[in-house]
Amino acid sequence: MKVSFVIPTLNSAQTLGDCLASIRAQTFTDCEIVVADGGSTDDTVRIARRFGVETVCPNPLKTGEAGKAAGINAAHGELVALVDSDNILPDPEWLARMLAPFEDPAVFATEPLRYSARPNDPSLTRYFAALGMNDPVCLFAGNYDRVSAVTGKWTGLKIPLEARTEADGTRWYILHPRNTLPTIGANGFIFRRSILGKVSWEPYFFDIDVAAEAVAKGCGAVAKVDTSIIHLYCAHFGDFVRKQNRRIRDFLYFAAAKQRTYPWRDCKTRGAVLFALSAVTLLPLVVQTALLAARSPKGSRLAALWHLPVCYATLCVYGFGVLGKLIGLKPRLADRRSWQARAN
Repeated sequence: MKVSFVIPTLNSAQTLGDCLASIRAQTFTDCEIVVADGGSTDDTVRIARRFGVETVCPNPLKTGEAGKAAGINAAHGELVALVDSDNILPDPEWLARMLAPFEDPAVFATEPLRYSARPNDPSLTRYFAALGMNDPVCLFAGNYDRVSAVTGKWTGLKIPLEARTEADGTRWYILHPRNTLPTIGANGFIFRRSILGKVSWEPYFFDIDVAAEAVAKGCGAVAKVDTSIIHLYCAHFGDFVRKQNRRIRDFLYFAAAKQRTYPWRDCKTRGAVLFALSAVTLLPLVVQTALLAARSPKGSRLAALWHLPVCYATLCVYGFGVLGKLIGLKPRLADRRSWQARAN
């Protein structure tokens, strides 16, 4: 089965090289790389060419979701691997492990079970890897999809798992969701191209929407593979604040346009309320910080101290976003013109 790596980019020169190097190092080599570029003004496209990227296609809508759709349209593989420009595959056997569940025809997608970080990665990267998500509100909603050091679980939803073990020791789990599929669909998500005829994915490929819709329409099962992926989400705190602002603005814009379909049901409201109450009372956040420090790798324990600043920044950014909606401000997409991904 040929694999198409689809990577949306926009001024990603600082992170793209490591991402592409990790893909080219894989032992499974029947793959192509498609970079969907949103008009980078740095060396992003030159770096893509240096690593022999087979296809660089334009992404005129600039957002990551639009880039995924553009890249998928340009791809040829039976399997599509969604990898962001700030992702790094942790070892050369990663792709082989991720593909093992596809031997079962009932599986339409796979995703890593964990995030990981390297010892020299920025402390924010190590913090988010331990947290298991990059939005703390998801922790309170119980709706996340990677192992969190706070809870020791990969999700707070009640999702039965069926364990499988390959002859080489690769371990993976088939999900049997009763109601809502967790927020699965990015950072190493691989799926069969054949599902695209059954889901809504253009002009914006909203990953968690597509995965949930595919399960709801009977496309098959999702497998969580016992491996990790590195996500260089933020190098600096200011980058995190910008990304949270982009997240809430984009969410409100597309929600108002009725272009989002993920069935949050009541978990989003419940999570927001619990998050706000925890921020006001402080103690739950302190307890979570202690758990993160205790359960993180030895060299990353101090990174847990980011938990309080991250939570309060999120509270402020999301609060202003929701307030704008309540007073009638028209939702607008975040401006991407000066966007730049930073590695350190």
